[in-house]
Amino acid sequence: MQPGPHNAITDVPGVLVGQVERTDPPYLTGTTVVYFPGTAVTGVDVRGGAPGTRETDLLDPVNSNPGVNAVVLTGGSAYGLDTAAGVMSWLETRGEGVRVGPGDHDVVPIVPTAVIFDLGRGGSFTARPTADWGRDAVAAAQDGPVAQGNHGAGAGARVGALKGGTGTASVRLDDGTTVGALAIVNAVGSAVSPTGRLLGEHAALGNEFGDLKTPTEPPPPPPAAPAMNTVIAVVATDAPLDKAAAKRLAMIAHDGLARSIDPVHTLLDGDSIFGASTAPKDTPRLTVTDPAALAQLEPIYAAASRALTRAVVHAVLAAETVESPAGRLPSYRDAYPSAFEA
Repeated sequence: MQPGPHNAITDVPGVLVGQVERTDPPYLTGTTVVYFPGTAVTGVDVRGGAPGTRETDLLDPVNSNPGVNAVVLTGGSAYGLDTAAGVMSWLETRGEGVRVGPGDHDVVPIVPTAVIFDLGRGGSFTARPTADWGRDAVAAAQDGPVAQGNHGAGAGARVGALKGGTGTASVRLDDGTTVGALAIVNAVGSAVSPTGRLLGEHAALGNEFGDLKTPTEPPPPPPAAPAMNTVIAVVATDAPLDKAAAKRLAMIAHDGLARSIDPVHTLLDGDSIFGASTAPKDTPRLTVTDPAALAQLEPIYAAASRALTRAVVHAVLAAETVESPAGRLPSYRDAYPSAFEA
């Protein structure tokens, strides 16, 4: 197995990513949109105890929705759910969505959304994303490299005592299937072991994380009190999954969080993962109830879990220290410089 050309979720055909952020005080927040121009069959699995989501019930395999147009991952806590309205407005002007009438724009775009808690991290509780941020992010969506660290919804993210952020990774399986993950890493738990090593670095494909060393620095002091947080993510593949198989993709991908963050799924996190299949609409679908499909599904699920672990590591490695009116939040690189010594 090898990473895709960008080592990003955009290596999956049919996946575009757009991001906006503001890091000038009092802002420290952003929005990331995963856009599917051809729609994607999508499931979701929510395990955190404090989720902030929109349109997740529609993704249940027993419900009628056939696919989604985009998934929004955003800062702003529950206020950030407003960003979905901007994405819907942009899609409406293009006639993309569930057709409900004869007119060119008689559509209802399907835009599931999940949020992280980053309120006040730039200095003001009211400095948060709006619908315009969603519109700008989806309009900027592309299929090339994805900016990581302090970009998009990862701008104000933290993970334990360190700066969190946006991370992504991909893999090409031997049969040509592509699997990718994009995570916004903003967890109560830590991505770092007691030795200072990153918990998820074992999942590397080749030397993608570089030659990391065991650091000699003591860990930074923990936060005075656990903050409300959340890891939100999208895992995607071009394999033809039905809705139940897409939900299982999201479920198994949570293992990737458990291997890279400790503790995970706490009552102060809203950990939510979307699983998406971008295969063309008329492609016969793999389903979890077909024994003949299991040999194809299991490698995809394992790859998604590993890709999400790798995305978490990339988010932490790409994160940059922030200084804001709310205080200093060090990056892993600044907290453990000896890990990068030659």
